Amino acid sequence: MPRLAGKTALVTGATGAIGEAMVKRFLTEGANVMLVGRSSEKLEATRGRLAGDGKLAQFVAEAADESAIAGAVAATVQVFGGLDILVANAGTEGLAKPFETQTQADFEAILRTNVVGVWLAMKHSVEPMKTRGGGAIIAMSSILGMVAFPGVAPYVASKHAVYGLVKAVALELGESGIRVNAIGPGPIDNRMMRSLAEQMAPDDPAGMRTGIEGMVPMKRYGTNEEVANLAVFLASDESSYCSGGMYTVDGGFTAA
Repeated sequence: MPRLAGKTALVTGATGAIGEAMVKRFLTEGANVMLVGRSSEKLEATRGRLAGDGKLAQFVAEAADESAIAGAVAATVQVFGGLDILVANAGTEGLAKPFETQTQADFEAILRTNVVGVWLAMKHSVEPMKTRGGGAIIAMSSILGMVAFPGVAPYVASKHAVYGLVKAVALELGESGIRVNAIGPGPIDNRMMRSLAEQMAPDDPAGMRTGIEGMVPMKRYGTNEEVANLAVFLASDESSYCSGGMYTVDGGFTAA
């Protein structure tokens, strides 16, 4: 039997590379999925590539817009009859530059998407999950929610905040049968890492990548699919005693 058969998931940031990879895996494991993103055009394109045969729906919502996120959750319950899995995946890397040159607007923009957006998705998913007798909440953090890297201080702060939020909410929801965990990707081969390399080393982004790969014990970037594999485990009943944790997919980067 597929590992997520009979379950319904809501995935924010569903049009990003990791989001789409997770949705694809959830579908193969039998789940219904509500795709949530801020662009209707990107949602349509993503849904077209996935071809979910009635197991997919979509909802346009900005991650930090509470009424829109509440609407996405309500639509999920209306379309599929309930909610079992939340993946709060929407996020932004922001600007990579020395912290003293970051403006308040720069800092708040990252916190708004990466922290407030995660909090809102979690907040509005609780009651539908309680109605189902439990569920799984997965928040996208980063290895930079555990360690730091120069030049991206607001991003580091936001991802540390996500991990703290996950731990606090796991304590509050444990008796409700709702498990709350964070995924901490390391360097993953997608647009976000390319953006950071281009910002931090505009004259030699390829060299920046080579340098980062050298810091990873496995000597390579990860793939979106490797992150999705971990998400399936945390969403499934196989992780029934896992809550409040940060699960890294980083090739050993944080082991040092």
